[in-house]
This record gives sequence, structure tokens and C-alpha cells, in this order.
Amino acid sequence: MLTVYGEGRGFRVVWLLEELGLAYRLRPVDLFAVENDRDFLAINPAGFIPALQDGETIMVESIAILQYLLARYGSGSLGVDPDDPAFASYLQFLHLGEAGLAGPMNAVIVGRQFAPEAERNVRVTRWARETFESRLGLVIRRLKDHPYLAADRFTAADISVSYALLLGLRTGNYVPGSVERDYLARTTAHHAYARAMESCQATKAWAARSPGL
Repeated sequence: MLTVYGEGRGFRVVWLLEELGLAYRLRPVDLFAVENDRDFLAINPAGFIPALQDGETIMVESIAILQYLLARYGSGSLGVDPDDPAFASYLQFLHLGEAGLAGPMNAVIVGRQFAPEAERNVRVTRWARETFESRLGLVIRRLKDHPYLAADRFTAADISVSYALLLGLRTGNYVPGSVERDYLARTTAHHAYARAMESCQATKAWAARSPGL
């Protein structure tokens, strides 16, 4: 049985598992009390989420976990083969969803919502926002002419980027334009997304009290 530790970016993993039809167990992790969670720290001593346990194998980076699951269990429809002309675009957007979007958005969230008042909107926060916006431009340019980010079909790259856009939206730090709204309407219409939301009750509750599409 696959075990996913933590929601947050773990939602990406759960969404993919639902798309793949794989059985899994979701084990909640309270990051505000993680220092007391010895069982989780035995899985990931660094104390961040998500983590995936697959037998003796442990993974702790959400995008790496997606690639692992697709390589080991995945159907071709959710990935792109290396000999496919769309492979480069697929990899680019798969990783951009974290490195270019969700990562910088995390810095924006911390800088705007958790930092002391005197430290808010400092240069690093503005830089993170500018980074998010510049990478978002790549997504918008692609979506103006294509329904999805790679191969004109839904792939794990869309799970990666959709999560990042929803993170910005639900924290009130990003207002999607019409292109992104239409895109998110397509990706979140998947039955697997709905099942993932039912599995991730903390995420579902957070979404319900956050700005929506």
C-alpha cells in the first residue's frame, strides 16, 4: 500500500494517484507540531511534506514523486514519452509548476501573511512575486493556443501547474485571468480531482473558505 504523508503539495500526489486508480493511504501531518511527530520524522527527518512511502522506498519532493509514480505505475496518457516531440514541453511545465510558480508563491505567502508587519513586502517578497508572474507568462502563452500544457492532453504537468495556480488563488495572492480560469475549470473538472478533494479533507475545507474560480 502506498502511503502519502501530508496534504499541501501532497495534494498533487493524491490527485495523480486518483488519476492512476492506485490504492493509497493518506496520513495527515501537522506541520505546526511536526517536531512531536516521531513516526513522520522517521520517514522524513527534514520534517516537510509531502512524503511518499512505497515499501522500502521513500520520496520527499512532490514533482519527483509524480515522476516516480508515473515511471513505476503510470499509464502513458499522464506522461509524455521521451521520443514524443512534446516531451520537452512536458518536462518544462511539470517542473515549472514547483520551481517557477509554487516555490516563489510560498515566499510571497510568507512575506505577506506571516512575516511581522515591518518585514512585509520587502524586496525578496516582491522578487518572488515578479518571478511567479514571469513564469506565469509562459503558462498563459502556451494556453492561449492549447487546451493543456503538453501534447494537447491532460498530463501530470497540468496537475503540477494547476496546484500552483490554486495555491496562489486560495491564499489571495493571485487573481487568474480568463485564460487561466478556463484552464483551471478544465483541469479541476476531472473526476479524479474531485476524489482527491474528498480524500484531502483539510484541503477541501481550505478551498471552501478561500477565493474560488
